[in-house]
Amino acid sequence: MRVLVTGGAGFIGSHIVTALKDRGHEPVVLDALLPAAHPGTPPLPDAEFVRADVRDADAVRAALRAVDAVCHQAAMVGLGKDFADAPEYVGCNDLGTAVLLAEMAAAGVRRLVLAGSMVVYGEGRYTCEQHGVVRPGPRRIDDLRAGRFEPRCPDCGADLVPGLVGEDAPTDPRNVYATTKLAQEHLAASWARCVGGRAVSLRYHNVYGPGMPRDTPYAGVASFFRSSLARGEAPRVFEDGAQRRDFVHVRDVASANAVALEAVGTRPAGALAAYNTGSGEPHTVGEMAAELAAAHGGPDPVVTGEFRLGDVRHVTADSARLREELGWRPVVGFAEGLAEFARAGQRASAGVVG
Repeated sequence: MRVLVTGGAGFIGSHIVTALKDRGHEPVVLDALLPAAHPGTPPLPDAEFVRADVRDADAVRAALRAVDAVCHQAAMVGLGKDFADAPEYVGCNDLGTAVLLAEMAAAGVRRLVLAGSMVVYGEGRYTCEQHGVVRPGPRRIDDLRAGRFEPRCPDCGADLVPGLVGEDAPTDPRNVYATTKLAQEHLAASWARCVGGRAVSLRYHNVYGPGMPRDTPYAGVASFFRSSLARGEAPRVFEDGAQRRDFVHVRDVASANAVALEAVGTRPAGALAAYNTGSGEPHTVGEMAAELAAAHGGPDPVVTGEFRLGDVRHVTADSARLREELGWRPVVGFAEGLAEFARAGQRASAGVVG
């Protein structure tokens, strides 16, 4: 199968290209190599390469020739610095997706795997002893400043028990990036309905592994911690470190994309199916920082009590649907993956030399 991988020179995209080649497919990489993600020319994947922006309709049209499916990874990621980033997020993520889908419609390409995200859920799944499953509202800044980080039951104010969030949970994006990721899914679903396409969105949880960018406000928390350790500094853990996440290795995410691309042709036409893509083993941010620091041999993490208003407290994946319907299984364990990541190199980011 000939697969166009947008963003294929990036952190996750480059691993997907490798996974596709290993399974006998022919990847074609389209990547703009934007300075925000690539301050210099990165090592390019061993595949046909087109340097172009996904918002460039002419370039996308040319890249789609003789393509059987698209794996759409190109996006601006992370929480960002502040709301001033909003136009860039919407332009890269939503306009870019719209241009890609319009050209796919014209070219007759009807198979799509989209890089989704767990951020579309907002807060994860919570249970109140009295009221059952509840949806807490956004955390208040006064509570965060006072160190009250745990969401409370919206009905009675009681403590909540976090659990695994399934794909049928309501979406509730709580920052600009999350909003654009949900919009991408809506665009893909609309495309599928209009043209009889088949689409899968893999809602990634916290992806980490070799090749993560360093020293950037747009990377994930694992990258922040690894960058600190590389500088000989202690990882700075926000809030109290008890935030629960699902840390999934990038090679497992790459294999999920390859499996989904092979299966998407068997999905019902005219619809998008969403799948959580996580390890299935929740850990706290503090646990991850401590494990990474120990594996690196660097300073112990420091819990700072700082917070970012757009962050959520707990969100962990129920990935049973992906396992049951597509047969995917993660193979890299938490300790094993972090031990490798502690020794692995990182990509340079904008403003970083080397």
